[in-house]
Amino acid sequence: MGQAKPTPDDKKPTIDVFQAIADPSRRKLLEMLGDEEMPVTAISSHFSMTRTAVSKHLRILTDAGLLTERKVGRETRYRLEPAPLQELKRWLAYYDRFWDNKMLALQRYVESSDDQDQES
Repeated sequence: MGQAKPTPDDKKPTIDVFQAIADPSRRKLLEMLGDEEMPVTAISSHFSMTRTAVSKHLRILTDAGLLTERKVGRETRYRLEPAPLQELKRWLAYYDRFWDNKMLALQRYVESSDDQDQES
């Protein structure tokens, strides 16, 4: 079996996770690789872009620490490395709480307005 290249723990990512997931094609790649390790040829068959373009997207995701790659014979296989997505999850959690609080405040306002209307 082939050797895996350094994991994100061994090598500091050179691309920001937010930049890496900004592209819809790269988000699709992450979804595909979440379930199984795949070689670039199998990955490329799911896209209308060239294999070279897919490889560039894979490189960006790898540089961001979101994928690991390993050589098996002449083939390079890619696998999701979800740990860097925790940064994104923490960032989104703030906004999730923010909007929950705003919606709760709106609900209270509407309900208090309804109560006042019923009293009138």
